[in-house]
Amino acid sequence: MQPETGISVDLTLIWAGIVAFAVFMYVFMDGFDLGVGILFPFAPGGERDRDLMMNTVAPIWDANETWLILGGAGLFAAFPLAYSILLPALYMPILLMLIALIFRGVAFEFRFKAHSSKYLWTSSFFIGSFFASFSQGLILGAFIDGFEVTGRDFSGSIWDWFSPFGILCGFAIVTGYALLGATWLIWRTHGALQDWCRSLAPKLLLGVLVFFALVSLITPAWNEVVRARWFTFPNIIYLAPLPVTTLLVSAWMWTAIRGGRDVVPFVLALVIFVLAFAGLAISLWPYVIPPNITIWDAASPPESQIFLLIGLAFLIPTILAYTAFTYWVFRGKLQEGEGYGH
Repeated sequence: MQPETGISVDLTLIWAGIVAFAVFMYVFMDGFDLGVGILFPFAPGGERDRDLMMNTVAPIWDANETWLILGGAGLFAAFPLAYSILLPALYMPILLMLIALIFRGVAFEFRFKAHSSKYLWTSSFFIGSFFASFSQGLILGAFIDGFEVTGRDFSGSIWDWFSPFGILCGFAIVTGYALLGATWLIWRTHGALQDWCRSLAPKLLLGVLVFFALVSLITPAWNEVVRARWFTFPNIIYLAPLPVTTLLVSAWMWTAIRGGRDVVPFVLALVIFVLAFAGLAISLWPYVIPPNITIWDAASPPESQIFLLIGLAFLIPTILAYTAFTYWVFRGKLQEGEGYGH
């Protein structure tokens, strides 16, 4: 249902932008440190390289996850109907993600103090990173698939999220985060570990492009709305620059990796995620519960949105400021024996 007043439209759009921004910032900032965990057991130099890998993300990983909390809280506050439908529909993958993040967080604290049990915390860090990423892919797959809703309640099965398409999205997210992790390590390390990441990144980039192609072909094949949005005239002309730009950025990234660049591959990997996020937004807009409930249908009253916006006007700049400060303090390449003590 469309709102009747201009101010309602503005507030709902602002809140949709805030929630989308928080989710994107989480993927943007926590994706690479989850990727470091996914690559963890395969480090060529054993425990020495694993110590170095963990120390590149130890000072920042928990601040990165702040955006996940902000996105969930924003959804609950601004779109309570969406929250009440998404939660029962996605109980299982959300629970899997939270348990995996707990395993991962505990591994950060215990691994560097352990001796005989160090291998257990190494496994915990990898398993937590992998399943946190995979469960996010399952959630994404379920969101693209849509939800069965009767009235204002979720009426599907608690297992609707478990589908071949969801599993495909799970492996796509794992591969994408691994690419972010590899390019992050190219930037922050040197020597044999950096060389290994430099040889791994092109293979991961190819894997990401294959998954992008599969998701981009499967989704419009069964979703009439997405097919009409992307493949009718003149939309196909207006939207063609998005996949073309993705291919050009990927080619640039491939050249930068082969050319020995340190920072550029990581920046371009983030740009590829921005383009993927934009494609997803174009496909699903303006639905917060596809295929029937729009952001305006699910919005909370304007009075609540205004009250919460006042708090966020202080909260978001504070998060951005301490995040920027942390990244500045722990900038530069990491040497063996340096870091946060993990």
